[in-house]
Amino acid sequence: MNLKKPISPHGTVMAVSMMKDEAPFLLEWFAHHLAVGFTDILVYTNDCSDGTVEMLQRLEELGLGHHRPNVIAPGVKPQPSALSHAQEEPLVQGADWVLVFDADEFLSVNHPSGTVDGMLDDAVAQGANGIVITWRIFGSNGVVDWSRAPVTEQYTRAAPPDWNKGWGVKTLFRFDPEYWKLGIHRPSIRNKHLESGFADSVRWLNGSGREMPDYFRFHGWRSIRRSIGYDWAQMNHYAVKSVESYALRKFRGNVNNKTDKYNADYWALQDRNEVTDTRILRHAPRRAEIMAELLRDPVLARLHEQALARAEARLAGFRETDEYRALRDSLIAAGRVPIANVEAKPPKLRDPTRIAELMIRVSGERAEGRPAPEAPAPFDPYPPVVSLSEGADTEWVRNQEIELPAEPGVFSETALAAVRAGKFDRRHARNIAATLGDAVRLLDVGGGVGLVAMKALRANPRLVVMLQDDRPGLADAAKLVHRRNRMGDSSRLRVVGGPLRLGADGPDEARGLAACLNDFRPDTLRLSRPHAIGPATLAAMPLDTLRRLVIPLDAEADAEALRTDYASALAQLGFAESPAADSGSLVFLRGSAETSPR
Repeated sequence: MNLKKPISPHGTVMAVSMMKDEAPFLLEWFAHHLAVGFTDILVYTNDCSDGTVEMLQRLEELGLGHHRPNVIAPGVKPQPSALSHAQEEPLVQGADWVLVFDADEFLSVNHPSGTVDGMLDDAVAQGANGIVITWRIFGSNGVVDWSRAPVTEQYTRAAPPDWNKGWGVKTLFRFDPEYWKLGIHRPSIRNKHLESGFADSVRWLNGSGREMPDYFRFHGWRSIRRSIGYDWAQMNHYAVKSVESYALRKFRGNVNNKTDKYNADYWALQDRNEVTDTRILRHAPRRAEIMAELLRDPVLARLHEQALARAEARLAGFRETDEYRALRDSLIAAGRVPIANVEAKPPKLRDPTRIAELMIRVSGERAEGRPAPEAPAPFDPYPPVVSLSEGADTEWVRNQEIELPAEPGVFSETALAAVRAGKFDRRHARNIAATLGDAVRLLDVGGGVGLVAMKALRANPRLVVMLQDDRPGLADAAKLVHRRNRMGDSSRLRVVGGPLRLGADGPDEARGLAACLNDFRPDTLRLSRPHAIGPATLAAMPLDTLRRLVIPLDAEADAEALRTDYASALAQLGFAESPAADSGSLVFLRGSAETSPR
């Protein structure tokens, strides 16, 4: 066999993983990560009975990888145990770059180079020493039966990239055991170096090559809207595969000894097939070449064939049992759960006080002249161009007692799933009456089709609303939706489709918003798209009639930045944040207006 490990100009680029009974998939996983450019692959194993250990030992004999037994101390779970061993492993301590990830995760390098080296070239050129890579959750693709076909070729459908339940991360970073403690999602700075100045040197990029938020140096294992990105890399997470593959995993246990992990709820969470994503297939030809070369070794070929045959024999036995049939039926049913209905355990909230203290200690860390990171675009529930006609075949679904069109011409894929489940913008629609209080004239900027506005109008017969949205086609679609819900009275609900964005000859954003404010003279302004109107622009507007500003939040993480930005800009105008606001929105109140609203 002529296969050699890759050589990198960045030194040792090491993959560290831990496995239990992964033999049927091991060679594909191994070949794939040689193909993308890892120079070294180290795998820890525990309690294997399917040939995984023997295959890894043979790969080590061939000089292509490294295997270590995961000796687990009493009371310690396998995964933390493996990380503890890796922390002290000389091979890891001598590595230049390290990425810790699991056997059901495949790195997809979307960077133009198609290689880890090319991605690191650009990261290092930006002065970065880490890349935070976000998961993409890949489902079963409707596959029930076992197959020997490659994982990355069988399962090509995934959750939408903006589905935040799938935003766990893995971190490729420059490793120094003196400063870093390994973690499954990201490393942590050793306590003794938190105040030594080391944190000043940490500069991590997201999966699109943009700088990560400052807090992430200290805490966090998930991306947020401001940090999401897939242009350079994503970690394809094949947690379920086919129904029969999933059955094998359930009946053999898992690397963390979670006894009921592989149930129908977990399947519903992980079996996401809403969009097609085949970017990882750019690596398929090289992976296939490497795997073919691996199988030229008679020992590996025999072990691989035995692993496949053993799995197929186990499945043949399972198929005859009532337990298997019940599991199969429950998984198929769980796979039909709409994405909007999927529940997931919420992430552990970081301690904002502690993180703030740490960030204060390392304030001023951004080097002089370093450009500010470009923020990713916020999630938009509407397609680039919205189109809705009054056809008899339009499917209308009730959301908060309002009928919405379940049409891909109106909503993005993620939003459409929520519409069909009756949960579109549910939190804000439920709370809008309390949020608006005694408002009489509401200007809703970026209000989309107007679900929240219509809920507010039904709750308050005195309320008058101007609904503005500049996205192409949305104003026309909104008018059809309003008529469908018998709310087309323009004296109470006026729709404006004028632009609020920058124009070729100057800030049309400011002129457009000012015109709406002067024309309508609202006492309440709702920024349904807060990123479209910056706080400085807003503070310069004619806000003399305004008593209340409402900023809906997509996630708790948004509140941190928005609260700071808008509070400081509006304080000089007499606005203060309302402590009684619902958790889904920021509300700023002004005690009195210079001019009463008409």
